[in-house]
Amino acid sequence: MKLFTFLFLLAFVPLKWETDFDTAQKDAKEKKQLILLNFSGSDWCAPCVATKRDYFENDSFVSMAKDNLVLLNADFPRKKKNQLSPEQIKKNEALAEKYNKQGNFPFTLLLDSNGKVLKSWVGKPEVSVEKWTKEIKNICDSHK
Repeated sequence: MKLFTFLFLLAFVPLKWETDFDTAQKDAKEKKQLILLNFSGSDWCAPCVATKRDYFENDSFVSMAKDNLVLLNADFPRKKKNQLSPEQIKKNEALAEKYNKQGNFPFTLLLDSNGKVLKSWVGKPEVSVEKWTKEIKNICDSHK
């Protein structure tokens, strides 16, 4: 019974999103996984909030991501109460300078463990979460 309870709770643990590219890259190399980098404006960008709710928190995405992706979030909140540390702001700005020069929000990229862009999506995906998740899974499978 204890094992069942543990497995049940484990299934509902939210995904862990890294905030440091170097850590994400190291994890991706160790686990032989890809990196999903998401640029968001968590407190001002309605499509960012919708993408998080409708895609990143969807059961099919969560299930696939646990075994295939290292998740990395570069958030750019605007409200004073949500401000990040100066160190985190610098890290996010460096990621934006490299991967999001146009300043798109949301902007999601699939990277290999060396940081090479394999695929990107501007805005909220325009396909169902199931189709989007399957597309990501296929790319992950082709890079194993």
